Amino acid sequence: MSKELINEIELDVSHLVTEDDEPVDNLPSEKHQRLLTSSLYSGWTGPGEDCKFLAAANVGIFNAIKQSPVVPDMFISLDVEIADNWWKKEHRSYFTWEFGKPPDLVIEIVSNKEGKENTNKLGRYAWMRVLIYIIYDPMKHIMDNVLTVYRLNGNAYQLYSYETEDLLPNLRVTLWQGEFENKDDVWLRWTDSKGNLILTGDELAEQQRQEKEQERQAKERERQEKEQERQAKEQERQAKEIALEQAKQERQAKEDALVRAERLAAKLKELGIDPESL
Repeated sequence: MSKELINEIELDVSHLVTEDDEPVDNLPSEKHQRLLTSSLYSGWTGPGEDCKFLAAANVGIFNAIKQSPVVPDMFISLDVEIADNWWKKEHRSYFTWEFGKPPDLVIEIVSNKEGKENTNKLGRYAWMRVLIYIIYDPMKHIMDNVLTVYRLNGNAYQLYSYETEDLLPNLRVTLWQGEFENKDDVWLRWTDSKGNLILTGDELAEQQRQEKEQERQAKERERQEKEQERQAKEQERQAKEIALEQAKQERQAKEDALVRAERLAAKLKELGIDPESL
């Protein structure tokens, strides 16, 4: 059924629970959710300028009017836009009949053995036709690997070579050791196709600050080099002046000595003494 036809029918979603106001996330999951979503908006250029996308964390995805939602830790959906009146109930969650498609990628962060991320949720996302499904299990509660990536093939998921292939345009995933919001740990991070981290707004600001500082230091080095060059030329000029002055003094000394010698010879002649006989 087309999105336009569904909109004309105006499905009644008043009975659906779009938010239950129960704080259930843990600190590592919450920080990962913000890291994964905020970096996409600050630094991802993969979809292209004309391709809009929605990245969200801990938001319910409704795929059928009579089914409960599935709530991934994070998801990405390409070529969609949030409704202008997003406070209305029919726009506050991700209703696939409103957006016209399921998300393209979902991430589940495993914090215990109760979430069934590798069984029930895996089957649910495959049924919803989500292209990429990522399970991040840092403590290996349910998976053999910390990071597992699936790609939909037909009606089922297959393991995907995420280290060598893009998940979405110019978008890959990696494990990164570093600091985010004053916490040093191993983080799930996005990279581009070349393996460059997709930076958060704070990281971009710091990068720009460092670039400006490097530019300032380069200008300061250039200024110092020019000053050193000026000083070297000044020293060379002064050395030439000193050399000229010394040459002048030597010449004057020679001239003075010659004058004294001539005067002495003349005095000797007045006394009847031949200077050359001396």
